[in-house]
Amino acid sequence: MLDKTITFSLEREREENIRSILTIVYDTMKEKGYNPINQIVGYILSEDPTYISTQNNARKLISRLDRDELLRVLLKSYLEDQK
Repeated sequence: MLDKTITFSLEREREENIRSILTIVYDTMKEKGYNPINQIVGYILSEDPTYISTQNNARKLISRLDRDELLRVLLKSYLEDQK
């Protein structure tokens, strides 16, 4: 029997999900011959899904993400890497 409290972080799980989706989108855009950074930035700024390819369900996947949450995770990751 477990006598210790087990904790889990929904925030960490959400961030891992966002990273996973971004990786799929990035790899898909690269496979298609696009500049994935420019395409993802275009999508984030405009929320126009046509910036993202439909291949590998990339467009559907990224459309499920909240843009504010996506930006928060990207900024947090960037700033943590700068330390």
